[in-house]
Amino acid sequence: MGAFDRLEAARRADVEPVYLDRLIELGIVTPGGDGLLTSGAVRRAQMARTLEGAGIPLEGLGDAIRGGRLSMAFLDSPSFDRFAAHADETFRQLAERTGLPLDLLMVIREAVGSAPPGPDDMVREDELRIVPLVTAQLGMGMRPISVQRELRVFGESLRRMAETESDTWRREVMEPLLAGGASPAQMDTQVTGEESERHDRAMADAVLALFRAQEARAWTGNIIAGFEHMLAGAGLYTRLDRPPAMCFLDMTGYTRLTRERGDEAAASLAERLGRLVNRTTLQRGGRPVKWLGDGVMLYFRDPGPGVQAAVEMLEGVKEEGLPPAHVGLHAGPVLFQEGDYFGQTVNIASRIAEYARPGEILVSQEVVDAAQHSGAVFTEIGPVELKGVGAPLRLFSVQTA
Repeated sequence: MGAFDRLEAARRADVEPVYLDRLIELGIVTPGGDGLLTSGAVRRAQMARTLEGAGIPLEGLGDAIRGGRLSMAFLDSPSFDRFAAHADETFRQLAERTGLPLDLLMVIREAVGSAPPGPDDMVREDELRIVPLVTAQLGMGMRPISVQRELRVFGESLRRMAETESDTWRREVMEPLLAGGASPAQMDTQVTGEESERHDRAMADAVLALFRAQEARAWTGNIIAGFEHMLAGAGLYTRLDRPPAMCFLDMTGYTRLTRERGDEAAASLAERLGRLVNRTTLQRGGRPVKWLGDGVMLYFRDPGPGVQAAVEMLEGVKEEGLPPAHVGLHAGPVLFQEGDYFGQTVNIASRIAEYARPGEILVSQEVVDAAQHSGAVFTEIGPVELKGVGAPLRLFSVQTA
């Protein structure tokens, strides 16, 4: 743990020295016997400013700490090293030192979940640890726009993970302790004790393992595509021309159930549906793209397995006793950007799903043409006019063979 004089500590906390002096007077920040301030003290100053911004008066905070009713001792734990201090250079200076584009470097601040910075804002130490990745990617020939997209998608995905972890900790650990009348010292022990440190290490290992496993799956797709291309170029392989399929599955009456049974019951239904959808989709070579409140958008590299997955999902919904669902699929070119899929194929698939009745799977002619060997039976329901689609579409309902 570092030790800093008053001016350096204020700089690292991004507060004025006079503000730090006030925190010391109030007992919120306490210097050591040598007058120096630790990394924990810097974090206390950062947290005090955040709390004040949230409407908590510093005088009341200091009074509660001095009276033993509150404690910030947990911020001295190494677990809170993730609360990064400010480095000693601005984004503009970092761009000049590294030769990296200034606008690309500033995207790093957005990726870690903060508001976009100005060129003369100070860089944080955690942001500096991301710079070598940006340097390596540009060195490999990646375009800055692609690096920006990756940073934003990574940041958004990790934000959801962090918020889920934090919410679980609050509900399962903090709230029961507070409800039981835990003292500040007991709260500090829970946050900084051996069990907590073991949890932090296990969490870091688990997140990395999950990421590596997801990488292996995604890289396999690239390897297959590369082999197909090289073998086709050598005249040794001809891949059938099947466009990808987009699929939308919606749960009928989810909003009404939420209103009647409450958020907790609705969340339980969504969790059960999620397990079913993930299992079936991955087994059929597809992947969930995003959840949409009462449903999910799915991507399938091949429409045939997409149809099979749709049939299995609706059967699973019935077996699970879940409210009936309805599905729409359309095949065609799609645009992948920032972890999501876009384009007319996506829009049409969504409109088809909206048209489907509870318990029904509807697909377009393009899906039928590419999924003749899927084992499903297609029954034409006639040309249908869909909202937002220019011309009527030939739609087919799907039954198992």
